[in-house]
Amino acid sequence: MTSLMHVILIHIFVAAAALAVDRLVGDPQWIPHPVVAIGRFIQWFEKHFYRVGAAPWQQRLVGFALTLSTTVLACGTTWCVVTVCSKISSWLGLAINIWICSTTIAWKGLRDAGRAVSCELVEHGLDSARTAVSRIVGRDTDHLSEAEVVRATVETVAENLVDAVVSPVLFTLIGGATLAILYRAANTLDSMVGYRSERYRWFGFASARFDDVLNYVPARVATSLLSGAIACTQGDLRGAWRALVRDARKHPSPNSGIPEAMVAGALGVQLGGLNYYGGIPSHRATMGEARRPCVRRDIERSVRILDAACWMLTGALVTAMLVMILIARTGRG
Repeated sequence: MTSLMHVILIHIFVAAAALAVDRLVGDPQWIPHPVVAIGRFIQWFEKHFYRVGAAPWQQRLVGFALTLSTTVLACGTTWCVVTVCSKISSWLGLAINIWICSTTIAWKGLRDAGRAVSCELVEHGLDSARTAVSRIVGRDTDHLSEAEVVRATVETVAENLVDAVVSPVLFTLIGGATLAILYRAANTLDSMVGYRSERYRWFGFASARFDDVLNYVPARVATSLLSGAIACTQGDLRGAWRALVRDARKHPSPNSGIPEAMVAGALGVQLGGLNYYGGIPSHRATMGEARRPCVRRDIERSVRILDAACWMLTGALVTAMLVMILIARTGRG
């Protein structure tokens, strides 16, 4: 096996193992999480360098410095940790690589969050479900109806298939833990400052655009995974593709509309519409057709689509490993 094939095989193994680790244990609270450190650095930078009333070009420049410094610091720290551990022991280096990559994936966290809302709806009622959904969305939730709680949860599960699974796995395949953390740092920046509000319109511009660029290819790779997952879960595949072609481009994000539209079409519901943020109404373009209102079981159906897509991705990685090993052995023979 050539050195290049060996590196590729290791990256595929790390990606598959990271998916498995996240699915089994998620993010235990007693283990330090890299995203927490990244978030604290972003808060520190904003506190010390953001200036209210600064000219747009100045805010853009400072925002660019935030994006650059956050990603470089995250990548550099990760590279140093993995390198030092690898010099101590190749097995330790591999284990650290897998663990760091697993922290950039949120398969278990996403499915658990979706099911938590569903469980609260069934067992404790609408008020408890509003509290549960407030933990995973940024919109106001105090006055959401049951259908709106379901819609918010399904949108989150659908949209985050790319951010929480497909993108970090693809960056792991390219560059292991270092690039996986680069992606997670960019995604964290986007989630913290990448808003079109008065405060962040210019300061968060670089962060938002960088996240868009990094997610562009993964979001389109996700269409294949979602197609297979929708077919496996007996969703409306034709409706999913119809919604994708017609509605995905309406979303303010060039990437998030893809999984959201496909899940909406697969379930036969309409996502998007009117939300409130801090009491201010915000209308987001609708995805899919409102053939029926959103109901509780749609949360479980969206989680099943997520699970199926993730298992398909895991299966594809394992298959790729086996094929590479077979090719290497055949070549030696």
